[in-house]
Amino acid sequence: MLLLNILLNGKPGDGKTTLSKELAPRLGLRYIKVGDLTREGQVYDGYDEKHECPILHEDRVVDELENQMSEGGVIVDYHSRDFFPERWFHIVFVLKTGNNVLYKRLETMGYNKKKLPWPVWLSDNVQCEIFQIIYEEELASYKDKIVHQLPSS
Repeated sequence: MLLLNILLNGKPGDGKTTLSKELAPRLGLRYIKVGDLTREGQVYDGYDEKHECPILHEDRVVDELENQMSEGGVIVDYHSRDFFPERWFHIVFVLKTGNNVLYKRLETMGYNKKKLPWPVWLSDNVQCEIFQIIYEEELASYKDKIVHQLPSS
């Protein structure tokens, strides 16, 4: 029996964690939030002062996940896929959130004014949404038939 692996992708505030936590038990999948794995396993190479976040050690993250992904039955929550092996995922969902909703969510999540500049369109996260950067990256990385965009407003 084939156990599906799902990548749930999007920007901060798109609802990846909320949706992943809802889907995983309903589908009988194990849930992995890459950010938590990074912190708990200390698989990072320092700290990015500009973006105020740890710098992933991508090879170590892949090594940490390899066995679980090979077994299947996993939903992975992360904002990018640029270092995941293509063979890992059977389906990829990219969440899409309207800019007004996204800005409010990020504000509620405690993002500081540096990450939420005014005017709102200067935000990296909002620009990412406008230009559909993550969706375009996924289409370039995976077969079109497994990449789907989901509204998340």
